[in-house]
Amino acid sequence: DVQLQASGGGLVQAGGSLRLSCAAPEFDGDVYDIGWFRRVPGKGREAVSCIAGGTGTSFYADSMKGRSAISRDHAKNTVYLQLNNLNSEDTGVYSCATRAHHGSGCPDDPDRYVYWGQGTLVTVSS
Repeated sequence: DVQLQASGGGLVQAGGSLRLSCAAPEFDGDVYDIGWFRRVPGKGREAVSCIAGGTGTSFYADSMKGRSAISRDHAKNTVYLQLNNLNSEDTGVYSCATRAHHGSGCPDDPDRYVYWGQGTLVTVSS
């Protein structure tokens, strides 16, 4: 089975940055979409970013545009999510997920993803 592991969360002051990591041996095949989602208190699960297998097409939530970047290191079988200019609304449990790639993009709907890793907590103090 596909196994994912998210890491890199922690406590950061408003305006600070974090880099989250998602590692899985299946990344080297470049046939999986990788998505980042977060559970925010009172709001449930929401999409943050994703990167598509094959094409590398990426998606960013409106609130993340301009202050986040997703990247893929095939040699290390790892996808990174750089988070900058964090604010209290970014607080939540961040999880990575994967699905077999179809088409040219990646979905922002969490229900489209099949395999999920253990989340990492991001806490932003204001």
